[in-house]
Amino acid sequence: MINSYILGLNFLHSDTSACIFKNGKLIAAAEEERFTRLKHTSNFPINAINFCLNEAEIKFSDIDTVTINSNPFTSFQKKILFTLKNFKRYKLAFKSISNIKKKVSLKKLISQNFDSENSFKGKIRYVDHHISHILSSSSYSGFEKSVNLSIDGFGDFASAAWGTSEQNKISIDNKVFFPHSMGIFYQSITQFLGFKKYGDEYKVMGLSSYGNPTYQKQLSKLLYNTDEGYKLNLKYFIHQDQNIFKNNKTGQIEYFDLYSQELKNLIGDERKFDDEINQRHMDIAKSAQVVYENTLFTLLTSLYQKYKIKNLTLSGGCAMNSVANGKILKKTPFEKVYISPNPGDAGGSIGSALFFLLEKGQKIENNINYAYLGSNYSDEDIEQVISQKDLKKNFFVKKYSDEDLYNFISDQLCLSKIIGWFQGKMEWGARALGNRSILADARNPKIKDIINKKIKKRESFRPFAPAILEEFTSQWFEIDKDVPYMSEVYKILKNKVNDLPGITHVDGTGRLQTVTKSNNNKFYSLIKNFYNKTNIPIVLNTSFNENEPIVESPGQAIDCFLRTNMDILVLGSWVISRK
Repeated sequence: MINSYILGLNFLHSDTSACIFKNGKLIAAAEEERFTRLKHTSNFPINAINFCLNEAEIKFSDIDTVTINSNPFTSFQKKILFTLKNFKRYKLAFKSISNIKKKVSLKKLISQNFDSENSFKGKIRYVDHHISHILSSSSYSGFEKSVNLSIDGFGDFASAAWGTSEQNKISIDNKVFFPHSMGIFYQSITQFLGFKKYGDEYKVMGLSSYGNPTYQKQLSKLLYNTDEGYKLNLKYFIHQDQNIFKNNKTGQIEYFDLYSQELKNLIGDERKFDDEINQRHMDIAKSAQVVYENTLFTLLTSLYQKYKIKNLTLSGGCAMNSVANGKILKKTPFEKVYISPNPGDAGGSIGSALFFLLEKGQKIENNINYAYLGSNYSDEDIEQVISQKDLKKNFFVKKYSDEDLYNFISDQLCLSKIIGWFQGKMEWGARALGNRSILADARNPKIKDIINKKIKKRESFRPFAPAILEEFTSQWFEIDKDVPYMSEVYKILKNKVNDLPGITHVDGTGRLQTVTKSNNNKFYSLIKNFYNKTNIPIVLNTSFNENEPIVESPGQAIDCFLRTNMDILVLGSWVISRK
């Protein structure tokens, strides 16, 4: 049998990434930032590509097709018509044409990065941005039939697309086109509140729990539902008339303020990044979250009424709004929701490859562990790095069997030690799901402050997440469903809140991750050992990093351990403790 290899890319968006399929099975995927250490990079994902090729044990010349999650000619007519309506927009049109040139010169980029003996002889296929998003979720949802919604800032001149799928046959029935965008609405308020970096929206989500929706009426003027989905009131925004971002020298996208003076006239001055956060800022955050949720739930309800299908898949950058995601089952008629571990632009690399495979009539192999598709290091690899860094001189270094490891680390968790936990394949997506994690005891009311002081140094209003043995979910949360990718926030049962002060947010919620033996045996076994000692089937789980991308390699994990006050580092079977 001749093997067929498809390489999927996210390129010319933030969070560039690569994935590889062999005969219809997804075997590896990674974001470029994990290798370059530059958050949300938009650089060509050369390191992620090389990782995928190494995992497949092939050269670039063995690739049959490269797919990319953007089609420069999608909605091209709409782009031209929009530009012609206002001459000021010619710069936007020029930038769009410039991006088209970059996209169609992908073969040149490949040839620049790979030698002539390893030259790419296959084809390049450009796939619509939102179709790529949708397929990245719907294809692995387990649903025979579903309504599918992709919603983000913008991609291929649209901010949303929806339709249905049945047995991998997908339809796109409608889109919301530029300049209207729920993602732009939320990003604008994020900037207004002083959080200027790309991807800072999660800070607004955390802050919103402290506020009251006192600005809801005003902010409802910015974003509202229509028969066609939703619209922005453009007088409060500037993105429709001028360039809104630039690529800095490191390849990270920097956005200019997206809001106009009219927003300041409506709700007052914006917060400067170094201003102390006050109740007004919390109330603006809450109001923005409520307006976003109301718009989303109204759209979802109309989609359910149109299609009468009980299953929903959600994708696109807005699917990272875990606070809203956790309310979908209560606030809309949908009965089941699926969100992939990587619903944003990086995940679109997988969707683009899936589209090509389905178009060719190839069967998609669904037997994958979708959360864990990244790099893996053996105990021998780890031992070599420990030796190279000469750690035995200043630290206790010991190798454990699995059971002894779980027993020792659960004891240390009970003593409120902060544990760096590095195991198996790196996670696919923005969430640490027990393979590149920092772990702690959720029972300690001071544990959040301890982690922030020792490692994270992040804003006090941002909560840490609970990882729970899946079979105990309904005994601790107001929900009974599998949430394996930490993508939904749910209420903790009132009689359990006092047991979990370390992960209970101010509004009594937690961003849930359910852990099963089949999905992550090592993480499950550790939590189970902790449960046997404490009767608490939950540990605090946060990402293994310190104001940087999540660590990828043992060397990066050790470097993070050395420059912080983390108590213990676990690398596979190896444990490194401070003397």
